[in-house]
Amino acid sequence: MIRGLLFIFGILVAFPLGATDGTEPLTDEVIIGEMDTDLSEFLWKKRLLVVFADSEADPRFIQQMDKVKDRLDDLAERDVVVLTDTNPGSDSQLREKFHPRGFMIVLVAKDGSIILRRPAPRDVRELSRSIDKLPLRQQEMRDRRGAGVE
Repeated sequence: MIRGLLFIFGILVAFPLGATDGTEPLTDEVIIGEMDTDLSEFLWKKRLLVVFADSEADPRFIQQMDKVKDRLDDLAERDVVVLTDTNPGSDSQLREKFHPRGFMIVLVAKDGSIILRRPAPRDVRELSRSIDKLPLRQQEMRDRRGAGVE
């Protein structure tokens, strides 16, 4: 039920929300899609899942995005924002930073470090496990338990 509501909310909110002065991330939605943004806006606020492909028609891109859409609630719980880049000819900040070749996913921690980089689609469950091992995520879970938030 929650997963469905988050999916509908993500569709309805197709444009970035919130402050534009660079002090807050541009959005609270999970899937942002293609946008050339300053990655420092997300530093210490959101984790990033960056999905690269040479085309939106790439079967691996479609498979990865389907996996993401099926588990939006898991990503939202972990403060993950999904950015995509399907234009290999662009000189976007994402491509300059991560140097993808064809399809690639990159999972980035809140501190800007790369948690994982893979040339094939991954389940959100695997991505979630990688995030849950991080000390900052473990602290977030302890803080939520201590505050009575489950």
